[in-house]
Amino acid sequence: MSSRSAAIRGCTTHAEFNQCVVLQRAVWHFADLDIVTADLLLLAAKTGGQVLAAFDNQRMIGFAYSVPALRGKLVYLHSHMVAVLPEYQNQGVGRQLKIAQRQEALSRDIKLIEWTFDPLEIRNAHFNIARLGAVIRRYEPDLYGVTSSPLHRGIPTDRLFAEWWLDSERVKNTLVGRLEICAKDRGITFTEPGPDTALEIQAKLRKEFQESFRQGLVVTGFDRGEAKGTYWLSRGWHSVLSP
Repeated sequence: MSSRSAAIRGCTTHAEFNQCVVLQRAVWHFADLDIVTADLLLLAAKTGGQVLAAFDNQRMIGFAYSVPALRGKLVYLHSHMVAVLPEYQNQGVGRQLKIAQRQEALSRDIKLIEWTFDPLEIRNAHFNIARLGAVIRRYEPDLYGVTSSPLHRGIPTDRLFAEWWLDSERVKNTLVGRLEICAKDRGITFTEPGPDTALEIQAKLRKEFQESFRQGLVVTGFDRGEAKGTYWLSRGWHSVLSP
């Protein structure tokens, strides 16, 4: 599908924050219990986070929501949501939102944006690692609990933590199409899960990732094939990453 150029800007009005709530329901079909409310979105925008929206003319078609985060003395952003309306997906809108997040963060000298994603989602894994240049060294079982979204399959919400080191050579090269070739010290391959296999595949990935991260391996690559994906892990990356 062809790419679409969207206008990206920060949300500032109550109507825009309310529209972000509408988008959450349209994209994830959340029950009210799982919705990030308009007042929380507004507070994030007012207290050092990000609420950036993509527009097709005057229609909001997507948004990205980040909150301020702290790890030791490192100040960074945790990107909790990036949503794009179904009819605008696979047209580059999500990537434009991520690029806008990066630019806004760097304008404030913030060097890291982190987010979580489902390790079973092949498309998201490829996007985060191969197209954005994120690296991964943390796996969290059932991070959010079982949610109301049918997209989460009704299984535990195991998540990988993507680290996007915004000003690194790896990220800068990846964003212009020069993906860094890293050592492939270990591969974790899985098939796209169906309704009856998701729990089994999730349990296999959980065990392999936890073992790999205990050994100091870092996810630096991802290959996707026909209904399957492979995470590639490398050694020696902790020395070049911030804490």
